[in-house]
Amino acid sequence: MSLNEGAIAARYAQAVFELGVEANQLAPLTSQLQKLAEVYEGSADLRSVLQDPLVGEPARTEILKALAARLGITALALNTVRVLTQRRRLFALPAIARRLAALADEKAGIVRVTVTSAAALPESVYAELTKRLEKLVGGKVVLERAQDPSLLGGLVTQLGDHTIDGSVRGRLERLQRQIIQA
Repeated sequence: MSLNEGAIAARYAQAVFELGVEANQLAPLTSQLQKLAEVYEGSADLRSVLQDPLVGEPARTEILKALAARLGITALALNTVRVLTQRRRLFALPAIARRLAALADEKAGIVRVTVTSAAALPESVYAELTKRLEKLVGGKVVLERAQDPSLLGGLVTQLGDHTIDGSVRGRLERLQRQIIQA
């Protein structure tokens, strides 16, 4: 994401956030924009048509309406995307959706934590980890799970900008650096 795209995403996400709060529709609006962003990112044809200057505004509007109907998108989310399209800012939709989700989580007191392990862990481990992290952050934690067999064992926990690397691979890399420095 370019600096310009990040600034655009922050500005539009803040405006959409305020609209969602005012309309008491923040959660569905956030979810629907994420869904639209996924479809937009996943379809080169859709991106091409919606960004093509030769495709007129009425045609773009009809495409968006059809997409919204198929995805069950409300008027508020559809109007948001229409504004982005009219202002030639649709390229920033995925970044806007991510930023909006972060703002919505912050308002709800939710902290998203990504836990990466070499293999799937028992549910009891995830439950205990969630409980401990909630004590640590003093709020609700939503665990997002990932797997990376190259870790060999242990966990890598990503909490915002902080990474806690308790993986076997991470320990071996730290040991290697210590040996090289010695």
